[in-house]
Amino acid sequence: MRALNLPGYSFKLKESSGKVQILDELRKKYVVLTPEEWVRQHIVQYLIQEKKYPSSLIAIEIGLKYNQLQKRADILVYDRQGTPILLVECKAPEVKITQDVFHQIAVYNMSFKVRYLLVTNGMDHFICEMDYANNSYQFLKEIPVFI
Repeated sequence: MRALNLPGYSFKLKESSGKVQILDELRKKYVVLTPEEWVRQHIVQYLIQEKKYPSSLIAIEIGLKYNQLQKRADILVYDRQGTPILLVECKAPEVKITQDVFHQIAVYNMSFKVRYLLVTNGMDHFICEMDYANNSYQFLKEIPVFI
């Protein structure tokens, strides 16, 4: 897998049925190593190791319904009171971050109403803080440290 614009982390890999799998420590199982999964595992480790988010407050592939369709949010992070605070949408490194990607995470956020939205393809990262009172948002220079 290609190097990302994130620190390098050590992952457990194995091959099964001709496919490389990566250990998802949060889900406690091996999953197929796709380019998007590579990004997801890196951003999870970045949140835990660099930004001090407790792993126990991070959920992977959370189900939600939108217009009667079942969808899955890549990563949802909670605060210590169990309130969702950060929603992350991961794309493969070769996928450009476009307005469609922001629309996708905005739609997902209708279910969660988090404070922070993060869109990443492992190379480019966009984090914004929502201001629901003024129906606006502001892009931040970096992902906030967990408080």
